[in-house]
Amino acid sequence: MQFTFSEEQTMLGDSLSRTLERGGDVDALMELGAGAALLTEEQGGFGGTGTDMLMVFRTLGRGLAVTPVLDSVVLGAGILAAAGEADLAEQAAAGAIRVAVALDEPGQRYDGTVVTRAAGDRLTGEKTMVAGADQATHLIVSATDGLYLVEAGAEGLTMRSFALMDGGRAAEVSLLNTPARLIGGLDLLARPRAAAILAICADALGVMERASELTTEYLKTRKQFGRPIGSFQALQHRMADLVTEIEQARSAVWNLAVHLDGDDRDRHVAATKSLVGRVARRVAEETVQLHGGIGMTEEYELAPMVRRLLAADARFGDSDHHLERFVALWAA
Repeated sequence: MQFTFSEEQTMLGDSLSRTLERGGDVDALMELGAGAALLTEEQGGFGGTGTDMLMVFRTLGRGLAVTPVLDSVVLGAGILAAAGEADLAEQAAAGAIRVAVALDEPGQRYDGTVVTRAAGDRLTGEKTMVAGADQATHLIVSATDGLYLVEAGAEGLTMRSFALMDGGRAAEVSLLNTPARLIGGLDLLARPRAAAILAICADALGVMERASELTTEYLKTRKQFGRPIGSFQALQHRMADLVTEIEQARSAVWNLAVHLDGDDRDRHVAATKSLVGRVARRVAEETVQLHGGIGMTEEYELAPMVRRLLAADARFGDSDHHLERFVALWAA
């Protein structure tokens, strides 16, 4: 497998990276095409392939950017496009509207159980961990009979916002006889959810690469007993093992990007999320230990990387969940 981006993808990645270095916000990223690159031409974008998603989210991960792109575009616009809501999907990809996707419910663990119910064009239920809900203009809500579109501020819609460990925000959402519009069945989630898992894995890959580079530089400059600690063989071996695992994660993410629209997508999704989640936790733990005391300080650059990697493992199913899922899919 050839791990190379096209010239256009590379140019977009370089532009996004430079914009992040200059402190550009999400509006600047959208103007460059970060959202449009995640949708096909038929959906109002100019990309939409797995490698497009890999490029965008690896770059966002390396820049430690906290944006609504994953939830509003990959999930939100992806679902809207699949439902035939082309105008709304294009607006979400351009950043003109923001979409939050409310799927998880209290008391479940990655099982997708839905008890939110619809009575005509009204929804009643509870949703949890709805990323970006407090800034959303629209919510896509799963119910027992399909997916519904709810406008922010609708009657009976309340939410309690809170901070996430990766720097973003989410909310607990309550719906009580809330006006909503049915846009399609739960089967519309298949491709957008797989794409979102690719996105979170690519983001984690970018963070792992940056954490590895930061740690390598620290080992070269931190001295003990009159020598850089990177000259100690035990630390060299630990760092070499870590770099090897990151390379395995890179291969897995590329493999998923290539097979995102293949017939065996689900197996690749499960295998990749399981491996990347495990490696992300290993990188978080090892980089802190290799740094020593400074790695535990909140002010140091490593701290947000560690939180982001731990969050990446948990989101959309942790490593153990996807390992079980892969085994079940392989045996089927």
